[in-house]
Amino acid sequence: MMTRTDRKAAPTFALALALATAALSGSVAGAARAAGASDSDQERAARWQEIAKSIFGDRRIETTDSLVKIDAPGRALDAALVPITLTMPDDGRIKAVSLIIDDNPAPYAAKFEFGPAADPAELKLRVRVNNYTDMHAVVETQDGKLYEAKQFVKASGGCSAPMGMSDEEAMKGMGDMRMKFADSQPGKPVEATLMIRHPNFSGMQMNQVTRDYTPARYIDKLTVSAGDRTVFTMTGDISIASNPVINFAFKPDGKPIRVSASDNAGGSWQHSFNPPSPTN
Repeated sequence: MMTRTDRKAAPTFALALALATAALSGSVAGAARAAGASDSDQERAARWQEIAKSIFGDRRIETTDSLVKIDAPGRALDAALVPITLTMPDDGRIKAVSLIIDDNPAPYAAKFEFGPAADPAELKLRVRVNNYTDMHAVVETQDGKLYEAKQFVKASGGCSAPMGMSDEEAMKGMGDMRMKFADSQPGKPVEATLMIRHPNFSGMQMNQVTRDYTPARYIDKLTVSAGDRTVFTMTGDISIASNPVINFAFKPDGKPIRVSASDNAGGSWQHSFNPPSPTN
């Protein structure tokens, strides 16, 4: 569920997206990329303070090297498909985690709120990175405190990178889902990989045929449940890569895994998967 501070942040990021999209056709985009690469640590810290305040208000955020860690490539091979691993080993203490990509047009990439069926020890996803930037992972603990970790990533142009196909091709099969399960043992969490067919258009990508910008269309909510128990609910934005892939773990109860997804254009899809029986 979006909090009061999340709602407060939304207009800020929407405005940032509009400005960034307009700038792509001129020299402003090049200047922005150069600034991202050459910003000082002080400038990055100041930007983070502004972003954190817009999202979390006046809540105190402490640094941590144990509650959450970010594993991302120092230099991305593909700025439109940057693999991110969030490690949160303190099971039972983590309520939610937010991923913020400071220099993206819409920095608030995703928020995962964990339910009783979740094992948040490790979460993997792929994101777009538009500029040389700090990333921040902010966890909220069950007692309402906030802790953050950061990592610097070198990448450029991920939010405007074309998909290499027409919009029509990119939207074929939209909402189709697959899920793979790793081998499991009785009493242990099960690792799963969820794949969703969806272009997650950022609004900054140019149609290679019409030369117009493709309107933003992205998955904005995703809920995964094990039986009647929630694993996680994700609130997403344009920074999630096309055809999202999310690796997560859950505590099985023998019931099907249910996935419900919706996007900002009103599309909605549901699917159920049967996890394998634990092996001895």
